[in-house]
Amino acid sequence: ADAQTFGAEELTTMPDHPNHPDRVWPLQGASNFRDLGGYPGRDGRPLRWRRLFRSDHLGGLTDTDKAQLVALGLARSFDFRGDAERAAVGYQLPGLTQHSLAIEPTVVQRMQELVDAGQSLTPVHASELMADLYRALVNDQSHRFAELFEHLLTADAPLVFHCTAGKDRTGFAAALILLALGVPRDLVLQDYLLTNRVFKHPAATLHTLSPDVLAVLWQVQPGFLEAALQVVDSDHGGIQRYLEQRMGLSPAALRTLAGRYLQPA
Repeated sequence: ADAQTFGAEELTTMPDHPNHPDRVWPLQGASNFRDLGGYPGRDGRPLRWRRLFRSDHLGGLTDTDKAQLVALGLARSFDFRGDAERAAVGYQLPGLTQHSLAIEPTVVQRMQELVDAGQSLTPVHASELMADLYRALVNDQSHRFAELFEHLLTADAPLVFHCTAGKDRTGFAAALILLALGVPRDLVLQDYLLTNRVFKHPAATLHTLSPDVLAVLWQVQPGFLEAALQVVDSDHGGIQRYLEQRMGLSPAALRTLAGRYLQPA
C-alpha cells in the first residue's frame, strides 16, 4: 500500500459508521469506551459488535459502569499503560483477566524536560513530538502490538484494550486491528478521530504547559496516525507486509482473525 495523505475534505464524504448509536458507550467513569463493531472489513463483512472495545483507562468506573461491562461478558483487558501509570490507577472487574502490554509514556516527560531547560514549548513543537511518538510505536513497540494479536487469535470472548486516554497507544492498536480485518484506511482514520469528540480529558495537572500545548496533548490529529502509517509504508512496504513480518500474521492467521471478528458472509 502506498502512503496516503488524509484530508479533512475526505472525511465529510464518508459513511456514518463512526457515529453509529452503538459505537460510544455512555459510561460515567470512562469517556472513550468504544465498540469497533460495524465497520466494513474483508469481503465487505462488517466487524462483529460487542467483541472488540477500545477505551481510556478503567480506573474511574462507577458501580453502574461496572455492571454494564460485566453484562457485556467482558473477559479480557489489555493495558498499554506504563508501570507507574498502571500502579497509580488500578481497576478490578468481575470476570475480567487483565494483561499488561506496557508501553512507557514519553511525550509528557519530553515536554517537561524542554520546559525545564528553558525552552518555550509551542503547539507546533507538541505536534512534532506527538508525531515522533507515533513513528516510534511502529518499530520500537511492535512486539507489544504483536502480543495483542496473539491474544486476539486465541479466543473471541469480548475484550477491551486501553491506555490512559485511549487515544495514542490505543489509537495505533485500533488502527492495526481494523486494517488487519480489511477496514478501509479512511474509516480507520475516522474511528481514530472520534476521540476528539468523546474524550473528556482530566483537569489540567501539568501547570507548566500552556493551554494551547495541552490542547495538542489531549487531542489527536490526522497527521499523527499518518506519521505512523508512512513509516509502515516506507520501512516495511505497506500494511500487509508489516502485519506479516512484525505482527506475525500469516495469511492463514489473518483468515482466522477474520473468522473470529467479522460477521459471516
